[in-house]
Amino acid sequence: MLRYLLKLAGTSLLLTAASAASAQSDIYNASQDYRVATVADGLLQPWSMAWLPGGDMLVTEKPGRLRIIRDARLLPEAVPGVPEVFYTGQGGLFEVLPHPNFSENRWLYLSYAKEEGETSVTAVARGRFENDRLTNVIEIFSPKAAGYGHYGGKMVFDNDGYLFLTLGERQAPARGDLTAHPAQDLTNHQGVIVRLNDDGSVPSDNPFVGRDDALPEIWTYGHRSPQGLAIHPETGDLWMTEHGPQGGDELNLVEPGNNYGWPVIGHGVNYGSIGSPIHVGIGQAGMTGPAYFWTPVIAASGLMVYTGDKFPEWYGSIFAGGLAGEQVARLHMSDDYREVIVEETLAYNMGRIRDVRQGPDGYIYIAISDGNGAGRGDFATTAVVRLEPID
Repeated sequence: MLRYLLKLAGTSLLLTAASAASAQSDIYNASQDYRVATVADGLLQPWSMAWLPGGDMLVTEKPGRLRIIRDARLLPEAVPGVPEVFYTGQGGLFEVLPHPNFSENRWLYLSYAKEEGETSVTAVARGRFENDRLTNVIEIFSPKAAGYGHYGGKMVFDNDGYLFLTLGERQAPARGDLTAHPAQDLTNHQGVIVRLNDDGSVPSDNPFVGRDDALPEIWTYGHRSPQGLAIHPETGDLWMTEHGPQGGDELNLVEPGNNYGWPVIGHGVNYGSIGSPIHVGIGQAGMTGPAYFWTPVIAASGLMVYTGDKFPEWYGSIFAGGLAGEQVARLHMSDDYREVIVEETLAYNMGRIRDVRQGPDGYIYIAISDGNGAGRGDFATTAVVRLEPID
C-alpha cells in the first residue's frame, strides 16, 4: 500500500557538528532529544551487531572477522573459527545471530558470502561459541542462487524459533518478460525470504512445501535486495526493508506465500539521468505492494522495532538505517503497529549506517560502515555508537 513521505522537517537539527569518530558530544533535537555517544571505534566495515546474555556485544566486520566489545572495549583479537568468506565487491561476512536458547546450547549463526566455483552464494553456518571462540562450525544452508551482488544475508529468529534469511535476486537484469525474471521463479532462491528450522531443515508448514514447481524453503518471493529484517516483539509480525533501483526502497510486511512483485511492480526506475521505466506499474493482482517506500532512496539497511524504556516517545516505532541516506529513519506506527503514520530523520551525517539495533539496556545502537562515505576503495575504520536520551 502506498504511504506518502511526511518528514518531520527540522526535527533532527544537529547542534554540535562532529564526525562519528568524535561523536561523544553530539546532541540532536528531535521528537525526543538525544545525544550520540561512541561505544567503540576502530572497526572495519561493521555489518551486524548482537548481544550475548553476559552483556558482550558481537560485531561482524565485512572482510570476515567477528569482534567482541566487552565492557565498552573492542577486544584486539578477532574470534577464531569463523568460516572463510568471499570478500569481494558486496560479498563478505554478514549477520551474526545468537540462537534464542543461546544460554543453553551456545549456538551462534553467521551468514556470509561463500565462493562456489566461478561464482558465489549466501551461506549460513552455525557453531558453538565458548571461551571467545567458535567451534563445531557447520554449514546448515546454501541456496540455489549464484552471482556477485545483492546477497541479502539478514537473519532473524521469530517468536517460535524459526530462522528467516533474506536472499537478493543476485542482480539479475530486469528486462524483457518481467514475469520470467528469476525473482518470479519459485525453482530458485533469487529474491526470496526463506524460513528454516534452527538446524537448516525445512519446516513442514512452509507455504510451498509439497509443490513440484517450488523450493520448499521459500517463505516469500519477488524481492530485489532485502537488507533489513526484524520481528515485532509484541505482534510477531515480520518486517523487511529492501533496496529499490533508482527510487523505490521498500518497507514490507512479510506474510507467507506472498509475491512482492519485483521486477513486475515497484516505484523505481533504471539508473541514469533519464531514469527509464522498469515496471509495468505500481500494483498488480496477486502481488503485494510495500507498506511504505522511499523516493529518493535511502538505501535502507538494518531494521529494528523499538520496545525499550529509554525513549518512551519512540516505543513501537520501526527504525531503518540508511547507507546512501546516511541517516536513521524512524517510522511512527499506528496503534496496531501495521501502518506507517509519519517518518522522522535521525542520526544523519555520521556516515553510511549499516545496522541499527536496540541493546539489552534499551539504548539504540548504530553500526557505521564506510565512514568516508564513498562505499568503495580504501575503507576507513569506523565506530559503533549509541543514541542516549537527553534528560
